[in-house]
Amino acid sequence: MEFRKNQTIYLQIADYICENIMAGQWVKGDKIQSVREMAATIQVNPNTVMRTYSHLQDLGIIFNQRGIGYFVADDALQKTKSLKKETFIKDYLPEVFKTMDLLDMDFEDLKTLYKKSKNGTPK
Repeated sequence: MEFRKNQTIYLQIADYICENIMAGQWVKGDKIQSVREMAATIQVNPNTVMRTYSHLQDLGIIFNQRGIGYFVADDALQKTKSLKKETFIKDYLPEVFKTMDLLDMDFEDLKTLYKKSKNGTPK
């Protein structure tokens, strides 16, 4: 996993887990890697992964069955989408709007570009 400098590592790992849930690669009830396995896979300190798991557990996205491991929660998909949407609106959308204003773009331009990207049409 390649980490970005603008966000803490444990939150980037949380994003990775959330993306897997939203993509349907991990579904409710799936067992996820142990702290040590995940740490070895992405080459970070196990304490960092533990912080990630604790964070996601606090959000209700994963849960721990003591002695067995961590699992994807039943409503993880809904909670993950809600969290990511909130983050997008708060952190990214203001910058998108600012850039659109600077470039004199409107929502029709954005809509056209979005449709092209969904259809696989070259930009």
